[in-house]
Amino acid sequence: MPGTSAETQSTAYTPTDRTVPTRDADQASYDKDVVHAILDEGYVCHLGFVRDGAPVVLPTLYGRVGERLYVHGSTGSRPLRMTGAADPGLPVCLTVTHVDGLVLARSAFHHTINYRSVVVHGVAHEVTDPEERRLALDALVDHVVPGRAADSRPANKKELAATAVIRLDLDEVSAKIRTGGADDEPEDLALPHWAGVVPLRKGYDAPIPNADLASGIEVPDYLAEG
Repeated sequence: MPGTSAETQSTAYTPTDRTVPTRDADQASYDKDVVHAILDEGYVCHLGFVRDGAPVVLPTLYGRVGERLYVHGSTGSRPLRMTGAADPGLPVCLTVTHVDGLVLARSAFHHTINYRSVVVHGVAHEVTDPEERRLALDALVDHVVPGRAADSRPANKKELAATAVIRLDLDEVSAKIRTGGADDEPEDLALPHWAGVVPLRKGYDAPIPNADLASGIEVPDYLAEG
C-alpha cells in the first residue's frame, strides 16, 4: 500500500551507528523507495522491545502511511500500554524480511539465502487522535488486501475501545539486500557438488468463501484480479 502522507524532500535515510551493518555493509541501502517497497510487500513485522529487563519479539501485522508505520493490538497488551501518553514511549526495533531464494554453495560454510529486509529503530507512541486512528486502522486492513477497508464494516465504538494503535516514525531505518549466487572459495570451484540458487516465489490460490457467506455475493474484483 503506497504511503499517502507528505514525504520529506530527502530521498534517503541518514545512516546511524545502529543502521550500518557490521557485516556486508555493501548490501545496505538507505534509499527511501527501496525501504518503502520492501515494507509494502510484506505482511508480518517482528516488533522487538525490552520488558522487565528481558528482550521480547512479537510478530504482528503493520501498515505504512508515508513515513510512519502503524501496529495495532489489544488495549490490555502490556507493550502497547507502555506507549501511552503518560509514558515517554517505548523504544523498539521493528523488522520485515522477505526470503527470495535458497543459495546452495559447494561448501557448507557459504550456504545462505537471498533476501530483502528492513530494520527500523525508534520510539513507538500510542495514537490517540481519532482521525489518525481511523487512518491507521484503514492502512492496516488495506496493507493486507488493498481496497478492503472500504469494502468492510468499520470498527464500532466497542471494538475501537478494545484496540490500541501505536505509531513508529521511519527515521532511523536501513534496508539490506542479498542477491546472486554462491560465493564459493576459488579452491572449491572444482568440487563435484551442485551450486546455485533455488528461487522462492509468493503466490495465491483461488479465494475460498466462508461457509456462512450469503448467496449472490461474488468474489470482489480486488481479489479476483490478484
